[in-house]
Amino acid sequence: MKISVKYDLNITCKTILKEQLDKLDIPHLLHGTGEIEIKRAISDEEMQELFNNLNAYGIYVLNDQKTVLVQRIKNTINEMLEDDQLKSQKVSEYLADKLNYSYTYLSNLFSETTYTSIENFVILRKVDHAKDLMADTDLTLTEIAYRLNYSSVAHLSGQFKKITGLTPTKFQEILERRRGTRTQQTI
Repeated sequence: MKISVKYDLNITCKTILKEQLDKLDIPHLLHGTGEIEIKRAISDEEMQELFNNLNAYGIYVLNDQKTVLVQRIKNTINEMLEDDQLKSQKVSEYLADKLNYSYTYLSNLFSETTYTSIENFVILRKVDHAKDLMADTDLTLTEIAYRLNYSSVAHLSGQFKKITGLTPTKFQEILERRRGTRTQQTI
């Protein structure tokens, strides 16, 4: 038997982090940007056990400051895309304000580390978000374009096709066929 599940990786990761920190009795505060504030000094043994426990879930503690900052950039962009009130802000201004670095520095660091630009990463994330909205909601393309702060459906469609090789309409047709196949299999 096969079942389909839907999960939110952000919630999943936060739950795993909380469980592992609670298991080791480490008082903490989870921040939305992929950071954990530990409220007391912890021993090297506790730290190593925490690292090992998290590694089992594919969660790794970042030590290199450049890598940490790049991850914070990614987390902040994801945060922007999930918050309807932040979506209309300019990415460059929001990142500079939120992370307290000039956008030029952040952009150069990001490109140097990931071999892509912040702008390209934003487009990739927006297209991923559009695919999720198409799969999980009944929103129209116009509503999705508006929700993701695109100037028009044509703009969304152009970026979607460039990234996926499919138009949003073709992607929706494929989703509908898959849903139809699943419905027929359960009958």
